[in-house]
Amino acid sequence: MNTQQLAVALVSGGLDSMVAAALVRERGYRLLALSVDYNQRHRIELAAAERVAAALGAERHVVLPLDLSRFGGSALTGVTPVPKDGVGRGIPVTYVPARNTIFLSLALGWAEAAGARDLVIGVNALDYSGYPDCRPEFVAAFEGLAELATKAGVEGAAFHVHAPLQHLTKADIVREGARLGLEMGLSWSCYDPTPDELHCGLCDSCRLRAKGFGEAGVPDPTRYAAQP
Repeated sequence: MNTQQLAVALVSGGLDSMVAAALVRERGYRLLALSVDYNQRHRIELAAAERVAAALGAERHVVLPLDLSRFGGSALTGVTPVPKDGVGRGIPVTYVPARNTIFLSLALGWAEAAGARDLVIGVNALDYSGYPDCRPEFVAAFEGLAELATKAGVEGAAFHVHAPLQHLTKADIVREGARLGLEMGLSWSCYDPTPDELHCGLCDSCRLRAKGFGEAGVPDPTRYAAQP
């Protein structure tokens, strides 16, 4: 275990990114935390990201403004209602075009500048909402891209994308969070928070969060406006 290695962790403020970063920290990595203010409707997650980065002991936390609402194409950056009728099939309207590609590219830029060769992302291919940029094929392809697209890669320094939650269920993720002693109530999952800053309880993300805590048998610290 190399305690001197730096990793740039994408920290959204959500439970998955919190647990993913904590797992990499457990392996001995020092953390730089990157959050993106993309003008998301659930901007409350940025406050959660600040809490999570501090709790993880990140050496630095950068919140980078990048207004993806200028592009449109997602309920998370526009006025299209967030679905509240359960997790369905197909790619939902909450998909943000190329979001994880954009975010990992930003993390890669910071990693190369900081001399880090490790990136951390909390993507999950089991209990998730069907986003194409959460699949193992995407993670593997991005590692190849990083090698081709950077000075460090051309000079022979391989980049590694850590996606430790890739094949875990949401219940497994909650169990890992509990094992690590994380204060999971610091995280935020809801896509459509209420005016009084409660999780709505009905969007895909709320339903998956509640399902994970329930199946894991771990008390859910989340305050929901409606029962998921």
